[in-house]
Amino acid sequence: MAAVLESVPSPHSSHPRTAVSRRRRPFVWTHTGTSPLRFLSATSPNTASRRRGIFCEAQNVPSRVPRRNVMTLMLSSFIFSQVGFHDSSLAQPSIGFREYIDTFDGYTFKYPQNWIQVRGAGADIFFRDPFVLDENISVEVSSPSSSKYKSVEDLGPPQKAGEKVLKQYLTEFMSTRLGVRRESNILSTSSRVADDGKIYYQVEINIKSYANNNELAVMPQERIVRLEWNRRYLSVLGVENNRLYELRLQTPENVFLEEENDLRQVMDSFRVVKVAA
Repeated sequence: MAAVLESVPSPHSSHPRTAVSRRRRPFVWTHTGTSPLRFLSATSPNTASRRRGIFCEAQNVPSRVPRRNVMTLMLSSFIFSQVGFHDSSLAQPSIGFREYIDTFDGYTFKYPQNWIQVRGAGADIFFRDPFVLDENISVEVSSPSSSKYKSVEDLGPPQKAGEKVLKQYLTEFMSTRLGVRRESNILSTSSRVADDGKIYYQVEINIKSYANNNELAVMPQERIVRLEWNRRYLSVLGVENNRLYELRLQTPENVFLEEENDLRQVMDSFRVVKVAA
């Protein structure tokens, strides 16, 4: 082992310089396909293409690596291999936003530009993170025939509205599996007046899901409870056109800690818009 550590072959001392060009993507106007009035608008900083070269050049390194450095590298690799990064390792840094405008139903919001639309999800519109699959955004709109809201204050104070939002989440997550248990908590409720002069409610909820690893076991000691998921749910409520609008953000709790600033920008961007008769 010592002989192997004392003699580690070095890479070739010379490599040709390689240039890799990158081209900016042009501005793209994308229709959702569900209605000619519903569309995605993206703002491109520059439609002109630019080329940049990235040069990689090998460096001269000693032919022998000290044994202490090799042992340090091996120890560091072992430590990092034991650390679980899970969803937080996939969380992407802020890369800007796109704006979604629905002139048919009457609302608009911004979302991370690398998120993708998912059709057939049941919501009026649905986007999710392509890397963290538990992270998504959607909009729910009440039926115009069954709702006659004049203001979001028709729901009562923010705390009362938060209780209704939590109840709705728990109903949707109801499970028939044996041994499943949900823990929920309303973290905060608030009211704000946006720049459009309308009142919006904001609700933050944490929900944890627990399940037994062997729900059919006879003996209690054989049923070990484990945490399935731990998520943060952010809702923004607004009223316009006699309808209740709800923007929903779902994200793993550990990812929320890293992306809180971006997610709050999404919440603050939500607006309900008057629809032309």
